[in-house]
Amino acid sequence: MATHEPALGPDNTNSCKSDSVTTEVTQTKDESESRYMFTDKTRPKTASQRLLGSVWDAFGKEPVERRFVLRLDRFLFIYSLLSLIIKTLDQSNISNAYVSGMKEDLALYGQERNLFSTFFNMGYLFGSLPCQIIINRGMRPSVWLPACELIWSGLVMSIALCKNARPIYAIRFFIGLFESSVFPGFVLILGSWYTPDELGKRIALFELSGQAASMFSGYLQAGLYSSMNGRHGIAGWKWLFIVDGIISIPIALAGFYCIPDFPTNTCARWLNADQREYAIQRMLAVGRKPPTKLTMSEMIKIFKSPRPWLFLLPYNISFFGYYTGYFNLWLKAVGHYTVEQINLVPTAGNAIGVIMAYVVGTLSDQTGNRWVWMLLSLVPATVGAIILSVWYVPEGAVMFANLFAFASSPLQPLTITWAAECFQDSAATRGLIVGFGNTVSFAMSAWTGLVFFPTPDAPHYKFGYQAAVGFQILAAISILVFLKYVKWEEKKFRMVKNEFGLMVRLEDLVLARPETTKSTEDEENCIR
Repeated sequence: MATHEPALGPDNTNSCKSDSVTTEVTQTKDESESRYMFTDKTRPKTASQRLLGSVWDAFGKEPVERRFVLRLDRFLFIYSLLSLIIKTLDQSNISNAYVSGMKEDLALYGQERNLFSTFFNMGYLFGSLPCQIIINRGMRPSVWLPACELIWSGLVMSIALCKNARPIYAIRFFIGLFESSVFPGFVLILGSWYTPDELGKRIALFELSGQAASMFSGYLQAGLYSSMNGRHGIAGWKWLFIVDGIISIPIALAGFYCIPDFPTNTCARWLNADQREYAIQRMLAVGRKPPTKLTMSEMIKIFKSPRPWLFLLPYNISFFGYYTGYFNLWLKAVGHYTVEQINLVPTAGNAIGVIMAYVVGTLSDQTGNRWVWMLLSLVPATVGAIILSVWYVPEGAVMFANLFAFASSPLQPLTITWAAECFQDSAATRGLIVGFGNTVSFAMSAWTGLVFFPTPDAPHYKFGYQAAVGFQILAAISILVFLKYVKWEEKKFRMVKNEFGLMVRLEDLVLARPETTKSTEDEENCIR
């Protein structure tokens, strides 16, 4: 008889106070299915379920699971979007502020713009992996992430006080340091709550919410420049950082309530005891292992395996091939675009990225395939880089190449979703692989922008776009290499496919179908 133990935190202790007694609940098959109802994928769906489910998967599920998933969306997913949008605003704001008066006001006529990114990347580099270790060692994300966001808010606003580039270098370093927890932290949390037919589009929309932030930043800068420039003696580009910091504070505070941690240790007040148990059962059915306290021996074991290292190749190489951040420099150099237009035109590319994230993420969820859609996502950026490498083409072709490159935006979130599925046997690996991958990416980004896209050469770079083409080709090869290794491991360990289309070991498939459960009637009194 299979049983399920009370929910434990990362340190294997029950992290919620409770005066209740754990009782064995023996249920008939019908009662168990009523309480832990999962959507039967073989059951024919109604026309409304098919129609609504094609728009958003939750509407195509059975009532119990539909209500649960929509509840996750309402609190966890929407909050994760808002959090990343605010963080990406800051990254976009530097570029938008630079072309909206910051360059002239602070006399930034050298490599200062790239150095702002370099110092941010250095902070992100130093913080990314340690922050994931902190979370995997037992620190609740519902405490750690909002605390980092509050500090980050103050740092962003302080840029408006700077009179030259030097203090901005230090501020950008610490902004990167405190921001480094957000992206890999939410990737780990989302992957711990959503099933494979839900995760792809949500990770895509989560990461591509940054594109929405870039759109909003362009509109915000255009609006602030026209309406607030010089108001109270403050330049329009400074207002961008002030507004960004102000709106991020209430979002950070909401994180203490909205972030649910993990199914096995959640104390979220918007989930009752049955819903917490239901979340655990869903992840058991998928075969996704819950977090445990990370030890040094476990960390050594993770990085002794070739699997994480092979995965880092497609994760990082594709990152090096991005060049959309230099679009507005070309618009400025053309000479016939206004400041408002320089800020607004790139938002069309951001819109393309968001639309493609939803479409490609949905298709990858529906087909249960990640790597094919990853390869297809490489095509637009490769085509755009080839056109820009030629360079001496009509202005419309350069415009097309820059905008078309945004259609490759789903590649990175699909790669992350693939990681959640290929490393679902270890929550620690899922967290560390993204944190370490970001560390490598930002370490490389600290110098690749200076080498391949030096600001004085803008907008025609000697070999930046040629390098981008090479990175796209290497990314495609690395995807196929990792796929080959995954297939080899599946054969070696005689893994079988579960009902979600994921390969799991036989013992995990058995554990995913308990007929009898052990339930803990916890009271809603949790230690935050």
